[in-house]
Amino acid sequence: MPSANGAIVKDPDVLGGTPVFSGTRVPFQTLLDYLEGGQTLNEFLEDFPTVKRESAVSALEHAKALIVSEHTAVRR
Repeated sequence: MPSANGAIVKDPDVLGGTPVFSGTRVPFQTLLDYLEGGQTLNEFLEDFPTVKRESAVSALEHAKALIVSEHTAVRR
Protein backbone atom coordinates (compact mmCIF):
# COMPACT_ATOMS: atom_id res chain seq x y z
CA MET A 1 0.00 0.00 0.00
CA PRO A 2 1.62 3.29 -1.08
CA SER A 3 1.74 6.30 1.19
CA ALA A 4 -0.04 9.51 0.31
CA ASN A 5 3.06 10.84 -1.41
CA GLY A 6 4.09 7.56 -3.10
CA ALA A 7 7.70 7.65 -1.84
CA ILE A 8 7.07 5.05 0.86
CA VAL A 9 5.22 1.75 0.47
CA LYS A 10 4.15 -1.02 2.82
CA ASP A 11 3.87 -4.45 1.28
CA PRO A 12 3.52 -7.58 3.42
CA ASP A 13 5.75 -9.40 0.92
CA VAL A 14 8.60 -6.87 1.31
CA LEU A 15 10.37 -6.97 4.68
CA GLY A 16 7.16 -8.11 6.34
CA GLY A 17 5.32 -4.87 5.63
CA THR A 18 8.00 -2.52 6.95
CA PRO A 19 7.64 0.90 5.29
CA VAL A 20 10.28 1.06 2.55
CA PHE A 21 11.20 3.47 -0.22
CA SER A 22 9.14 2.65 -3.29
CA GLY A 23 10.93 0.24 -5.63
CA THR A 24 13.53 -0.70 -3.01
CA ARG A 25 13.98 -2.80 0.10
CA VAL A 26 15.41 0.16 2.04
CA PRO A 27 13.35 0.95 5.15
CA PHE A 28 12.37 4.57 5.73
CA GLN A 29 13.51 4.03 9.34
CA THR A 30 17.07 3.64 8.04
CA LEU A 31 17.04 7.23 6.77
CA LEU A 32 15.74 8.45 10.12
CA ASP A 33 18.45 6.47 11.92
CA TYR A 34 21.13 8.03 9.70
CA LEU A 35 19.90 11.53 10.40
CA GLU A 36 19.50 10.86 14.11
CA GLY A 37 23.07 9.55 14.17
CA GLY A 38 24.38 12.80 12.72
CA GLN A 39 24.92 11.57 9.18
CA THR A 40 23.74 13.61 6.23
CA LEU A 41 21.17 12.92 3.58
CA ASN A 42 24.03 12.73 1.06
CA GLU A 43 25.74 10.02 3.13
CA PHE A 44 22.51 8.04 3.25
CA LEU A 45 22.05 8.37 -0.51
CA GLU A 46 25.64 7.29 -1.14
CA ASP A 47 25.14 4.18 0.99
CA PHE A 48 21.73 3.38 -0.54
CA PRO A 49 21.97 4.31 -4.24
CA THR A 50 18.61 2.71 -5.06
CA VAL A 51 16.90 5.53 -3.14
CA LYS A 52 16.45 8.67 -5.21
CA ARG A 53 17.01 12.06 -3.58
CA GLU A 54 13.50 13.15 -4.58
CA SER A 55 12.01 10.14 -2.79
CA ALA A 56 13.97 10.76 0.38
CA VAL A 57 13.07 14.46 0.48
CA SER A 58 9.43 13.71 -0.32
CA ALA A 59 9.25 11.11 2.45
CA LEU A 60 10.77 13.52 4.97
CA GLU A 61 8.39 16.28 3.92
CA HIS A 62 5.44 13.91 4.26
CA ALA A 63 6.60 12.81 7.73
CA LYS A 64 7.02 16.45 8.74
CA ALA A 65 3.51 17.31 7.52
CA LEU A 66 2.04 14.40 9.50
CA ILE A 67 3.81 15.45 12.67
CA VAL A 68 2.89 19.12 12.28
CA SER A 69 -0.76 18.32 11.60
CA GLU A 70 -0.86 15.90 14.54
CA HIS A 71 0.74 18.49 16.82
CA THR A 72 -1.71 21.13 15.63
CA ALA A 73 -4.67 18.82 16.26
CA VAL A 74 -3.46 18.06 19.79
CA ARG A 75 -3.08 21.77 20.63
CA ARG A 76 -6.72 22.54 19.73
